[in-house]
Amino acid sequence: MELTLPQIAVVSTIPWDSYLIHRRIWTYPADVIVGPTLLHIPAEEVFFFIIQTYNTSLLYIFASKATFHPIYLRGEKLLHDGRRLRKWRNAGVGILGAAILLGAWLIRDNGRGVYLGLIIVWAGPFILMLWSLAYQLILNLPLSNTLLPIVAPTLYLWIVDTLALRRGTWVIESETKIGWHLWPGLDIEEAIFFLLTNILIVFGLVAFDNALAILNTFPTLFSCVPSLPTPDLLVRALLVSPERYDYQRIVGLQEALQRLRKKSRSFYIASGCFQGRLRIDLILLYSFCRVADDLIDNAPSCAKAEHWILKLTKYLDICYAQKPEKPESRDDFVRSTFPAKAQSALLLLPTAYLSPTPLYDLIKGFETDLDFGSGDGFPIVDEQTLQTYGSRVAGTVAELCIELAFYHSEESILDEQKWEIIRAGGRMGIALQYINIARDIAVDAKMKRVYLPTSWLKAKNLSSEDVLKDYLNTQVEFLRQRLLDKAMDIYGDARGAIELLPSGSRGPMRVTVESYVEIGRVLRESGYKLKAGRATVPKLRRLRVAWTSLLRG
Repeated sequence: MELTLPQIAVVSTIPWDSYLIHRRIWTYPADVIVGPTLLHIPAEEVFFFIIQTYNTSLLYIFASKATFHPIYLRGEKLLHDGRRLRKWRNAGVGILGAAILLGAWLIRDNGRGVYLGLIIVWAGPFILMLWSLAYQLILNLPLSNTLLPIVAPTLYLWIVDTLALRRGTWVIESETKIGWHLWPGLDIEEAIFFLLTNILIVFGLVAFDNALAILNTFPTLFSCVPSLPTPDLLVRALLVSPERYDYQRIVGLQEALQRLRKKSRSFYIASGCFQGRLRIDLILLYSFCRVADDLIDNAPSCAKAEHWILKLTKYLDICYAQKPEKPESRDDFVRSTFPAKAQSALLLLPTAYLSPTPLYDLIKGFETDLDFGSGDGFPIVDEQTLQTYGSRVAGTVAELCIELAFYHSEESILDEQKWEIIRAGGRMGIALQYINIARDIAVDAKMKRVYLPTSWLKAKNLSSEDVLKDYLNTQVEFLRQRLLDKAMDIYGDARGAIELLPSGSRGPMRVTVESYVEIGRVLRESGYKLKAGRATVPKLRRLRVAWTSLLRG
């Protein structure tokens, strides 16, 4: 979109600007331009149309890259938001319509307000159209996504324009301007022009993101969405009535993102690098894993935790039944069985194109966690048991993530190669789980859990009970580093498979992996700091890792 907007800006502005020069509303000395003109417009002015649009678009993209636009789709069925939005939409339409009428009157009056009138009549209808189509996101997006990309370039252009007007680079004829100034040297018409053009650019980009959000969020409305939607498809999406939105899905996505933001800062940052339906499905997958884990971990007793394991298994049985029951059976089962706050995670999990085996293995991994409270001791007896556990609780999730990457890719690949990459992803998941265990020794000890293999502890004359009593023991730290060494070895062997992923997910997947591996690198540094019992990566360092990983290769 940042490449087509400059073209739109040039095409829509040239006739208007040429008319201004022809009417001598603004003029320029012949000795301040390089020479070439287009319909009397200097080449420098045409270049300005392009560079302003590009710079403002670039600022908007940087500000909104991590924004998950589907959660900002609101409409007339979401609580009080519908009434509030209708009022704001109607108010905006009324204000913009009145402004356009004022501009037309100023042009007809043909006096000192003609330049201002021409600016308003030129920009007003475009802004009105964009507001009418994309008012939901315009009103609901964070101000850093909308106000910042408008205000920052506008202030810059006001300053530059003031300098140019004072030097006489161009001149606004006194007979066609009101004579008011925003500050000395800057005519109010020029100030309004730069403000409105930046509003046009940002509203256009928001409308584009609004259309993409609708296309990607509602597969029942748009079953197939190409990686580069056609203008016709984008317009069709914007014209969909909010009455047809799946509001349960929107709420479910809001809940899923909140879980991600709260529980995994590394994956939350990395998720912003994915796009389209792949990003949505990855967030939904994480949400399911988080909800399932919390149901079991937060159960008041082992019996209740076992109850949730049975119910989760039954849920998967229904999803993957060879002869499905009536379509609503899964929904009915979820709503009648699980807590309200957990339901959306199960209802929205895209089981239609996820393999069942990794999900069943994930549940088996949760069963291992229950063994800590069963009275049979500590279940991670040796390195093989640890590897099996890591494969079940993390390797499975990595495999499912890669399955989604291939499902949402338009690139073709041999099945044999695809499954090799998926298996490598499973090994990478084990490496990341080892890092997770190494980070959480203190947190796990407070939960009466020790994931360091019992055989490793015995070799250091330690027991699991010793770790529970003193998890800051130097021998425990030695075993933490040993576990990290294992993790880094597996990571080194498996990371090459990332470069074989589909091009659209390769960089984002690299960001995901490196963001998590950076936790391990912090743990290997002397004097690392703990926060709530865990080593954390400073925010700026996480952002730097994400940026360099995205640009690599």
